[in-house]
Amino acid sequence: MKRILISGGILVLFSGLFILNSSCTSEKVATTANPTVTMKTIYDFKVTDINGSAFDFASLKGKKILVVNTASECGLTPQYEQLEELYKNYGGDKFTIVGFPANNFGQQEPGTNDEIKTFCSRNYGVTFPMMSKISVKGDDQHPLYKWLTHKSENGVGDYEVKWNFHKFLIDENGHLVRDVDPRTLPNDPIITDWIKK
Repeated sequence: MKRILISGGILVLFSGLFILNSSCTSEKVATTANPTVTMKTIYDFKVTDINGSAFDFASLKGKKILVVNTASECGLTPQYEQLEELYKNYGGDKFTIVGFPANNFGQQEPGTNDEIKTFCSRNYGVTFPMMSKISVKGDDQHPLYKWLTHKSENGVGDYEVKWNFHKFLIDENGHLVRDVDPRTLPNDPIITDWIKK
C-alpha cells in the first residue's frame, strides 16, 4: 500500500511538472511567434537637397515616387531628358521623381552639387527634385539606399544598384514596389503603366 501511494505521488508530481513545463513552453512560443515588426517607409527618411536644404520624404505622402541615382558623364545621362518629360507629363499631386547624383560607377559623377545642378538645368531643363550627391552602394551607402536594397529593411526584396539610372518605384503609401533596370527608359510601359494605375 505504501509503495502504491509513493508511486502515485511521484506520478502526480511528474504530471504537474509536465503540465507546468508545457504551459511555459507554449507561452514562450506564443510570444516569439508573432513579433511586432514595423517596416519603415520612405516617409521615415530625411535627406539634403541639391541646394543644401532639408528634404523630408514625409512631404510626399500620397504620391507615387520614382527614385533614381544619376550621373552627368554616363552613356545613360540622356535619360535626364526622358525623366524630365515623365515629370512634366505625370508630376504633380499623384507622382514625382527624386534624383540622387552618385559617383559610384566609373567615377561618372565627379562634380560638386552646384556643378551638377547647373549641368542638369542647362542641358536637360531638369525641374524635378534633385538631392545632394550620395553613395548608393558600398560601405558608405546612404541609409535610404540601404532601405531600398535590403529586404530586411524594405520588406519586399534584396536589390543591387547595378549602374547609374537604376530606378525604384515607391507607392503612394511610401512602400517599395520594385526596382527597374538602369537601361529601361523612363517612358517604358513598366513605369508609365504603374504611374497611371
